[in-house]
Amino acid sequence: MNGPLEWAASIGTILAATLIAIDLSRKVTGWGFVLFSVVSILWIISGFVENAMPIAIMNGVLLLINAWGVWRYLLDPTRQQIISKTAATTQ
Repeated sequence: MNGPLEWAASIGTILAATLIAIDLSRKVTGWGFVLFSVVSILWIISGFVENAMPIAIMNGVLLLINAWGVWRYLLDPTRQQIISKTAATTQ
């Protein structure tokens, strides 16, 4: 497991974790979850190609968790309304 797919997945994982950890905004954190979702798919492919089923299964579960993060931070309309109301009251 030392090919270009694994390197791209590794670098993407580091960048995604950084985006989430720095917590600049909900949007940036949401894009961190998008990147985590993409690299989870890369790790799943790598796991199948390299016959590393534990990595493929682990990233299948992580893909579901990251998709939930994308929903919560970028797509959930009820959260967007709450954020808009909070921003309006703080200004």
